[in-house]
Amino acid sequence: MSKYLLVIDEGTTSTRAVLFTPDGKAAGSCQRPLTQHYPAPGLVEHDACEIWDLTLACTREMVAKAGGADRIAAIGITNQRETVIFWDRRTGEPLAPAIVWQDRRTADICADLKERGEEAVVQAKTGLLLDPYFSGSKIGWALQSWPQLAEAGEHLAVGTVESYLVFRLTGGLHISDASNASRTALMAIGSGGWDDGLTDLFGVPREILPEITDCAGKLGTTLPELFGGAISICGMAGDQQAATIGQGCFEIGQTKATFGTGAFVLTQTGTTLRQSKHRLLSTVLYQLHGERHYALEGSVFVAGSLIQWLRDDLGLIGKASDTEPLARSVPDNGGVYLVPGLSGLGAPHWQPNARGAISGLSFSATKAHVARAALEAMAHQTHDLKSAFAADGADWAELRIDGGMVANDWMAQDLADMLAIEVERPDFIETTALGAAMLAAVGCGMYDSLQSVAVMRGGVTRFTPVLDEDSRQIRLAGWADALSRVLQ
Repeated sequence: MSKYLLVIDEGTTSTRAVLFTPDGKAAGSCQRPLTQHYPAPGLVEHDACEIWDLTLACTREMVAKAGGADRIAAIGITNQRETVIFWDRRTGEPLAPAIVWQDRRTADICADLKERGEEAVVQAKTGLLLDPYFSGSKIGWALQSWPQLAEAGEHLAVGTVESYLVFRLTGGLHISDASNASRTALMAIGSGGWDDGLTDLFGVPREILPEITDCAGKLGTTLPELFGGAISICGMAGDQQAATIGQGCFEIGQTKATFGTGAFVLTQTGTTLRQSKHRLLSTVLYQLHGERHYALEGSVFVAGSLIQWLRDDLGLIGKASDTEPLARSVPDNGGVYLVPGLSGLGAPHWQPNARGAISGLSFSATKAHVARAALEAMAHQTHDLKSAFAADGADWAELRIDGGMVANDWMAQDLADMLAIEVERPDFIETTALGAAMLAAVGCGMYDSLQSVAVMRGGVTRFTPVLDEDSRQIRLAGWADALSRVLQ
């Protein structure tokens, strides 16, 4: 009987462990909600102790389901990127709250660095822009603002979520895979190492950072006492890179879009590092045997979290799936547009201080129009990204979609209609976890390459554009007008 692959999927709003068979079928999963902390407007934090406790509980449940540690061939880890954790090397215990990728507390720091003309240098080295989204400014701010970090001295360790989990799982291994390291704004992604100029710019001592590793291979081994036996950790990648791998985007030009808490589009560019001239990001897609493959990326900060906001804070819907029948219940948006700038606007605008807006309201507008406008905003934001990719010479011939939101057939069809290209949805939409399983499968030798492991992806459903061009242009014009009202 074949062994299983076990994936730890540390998301923004939940922690999961997923058990996969070697052919890519999910054999079990355990998911627990992760508490969101909002200490002030624009601030988002997690409790790193909770992250570890939930990870341990979910992973143990799946190890038991597999029949014990000896039934697990390898562990793969994927995680919310840019979120940073600070801990004590001696104990592994967190020293401060985790600062989440959505957090905007360093907006003024980034603005000051832009004023000083530093963004061109940062982009040239990292492929990123100066924005509080990325980890470097968060780390520098914390070192200046939280005295307990300075008091830890040489015992302080800093890393993104996968780095923290590996440290706890192995009992002290301090590493970060290249895909996550490339999101810190501290790594020179062309050479693959931490950059002294960048660490100085953000005020981050190099010695507190982890060692940068490949995304697959024999990366570490869990402490035997955690799961009743040691298990090899053989795959690691940031969630969006993992989803791109899970979608089988191994050829130059292949593109995926994940609609989770945020929305993230990545286009494979091969071993060539391409710099965007239209406010997209260049990032490490994966690194194997020291060779880096890159991607262009467009990041939208608010996607599924918009639907959560409509449900939990406004009370317009009872559950996320209510949006589909509401959208179908009206013939159009009734002139209502929703710009979801609830935590600023990401690519291609990069305005962290922008705020959301609902425009075009009248007495004829109903909650169905607002729900439809929220779903339409996904296609509108993605169209803005497609235009930027095309301007950078990387237009999309098709789009592979995944994430929790794309179970909504109406939204998937709306994407095809507004982008005017075929949209492809895999039958198994949790491709982030699948991508981590693929990396672990290659890392432990179960498959010999990423190309061969692509068979784990399975079947797909395709959505073809049906909307006429005049209606499409009317929608896009209305969106452009609504967007112009919030851009600064």
